[in-house]
Amino acid sequence: MGLRGLLYLNHARVRVHKPRRLKVRSLLWLLILAPSLWFGYRELKSYFVRPQAILVLGGTPKRENFAAEFARQHPKIPIWVSGGSPEAYTEGVFADAGVNPMRLHIDRNAVDTVSNFTTLVDQFRARRINSVYLITSDYHMRRARVIGELVFGSRGIVLKPVPMPSDRATEPLAKTVRDGARAMLWLTTGHTGSTLVHRADDR
Repeated sequence: MGLRGLLYLNHARVRVHKPRRLKVRSLLWLLILAPSLWFGYRELKSYFVRPQAILVLGGTPKRENFAAEFARQHPKIPIWVSGGSPEAYTEGVFADAGVNPMRLHIDRNAVDTVSNFTTLVDQFRARRINSVYLITSDYHMRRARVIGELVFGSRGIVLKPVPMPSDRATEPLAKTVRDGARAMLWLTTGHTGSTLVHRADDR
């Protein structure tokens, strides 16, 4: 093969490989930008909503005390406490804050942060609740937001975060990624993977 033939083949290879590289790069950018744009849109939307309910993620009694005071300042909307302290304690905290017990719903079906959302999302949707205040500790909020935006967002429910101040560092990003993947698993299969995670955490 002459020099002209070699140059032609080399030029053809460049034309074949270049579009492929561009497609791969474009796909990677899309995978990076699409979630960012979606979460940015949800973040912007949360500023303009007037929540119809309060969702408290149990974990420490301090959250319930913080939530009871917040509920007292927002007297017309119902409250859900998912997980957390014994029921009698939770009821007492809200009663001491002067919150009408008829507003309080205590749900003990959740076993972790992912199921805080998956066990309640359809109940909220059935009640036509389209936006909620989300109360949890500041160090836990990032993980809760990612899960909540995926699970509640799938039903068109907007979250407005209300972080409780603490002196703890934000949880490791790995936990957020792991539970975000579990939320995606629930969206596609209806399972949260709680059993597998708890087995791994016990080791």
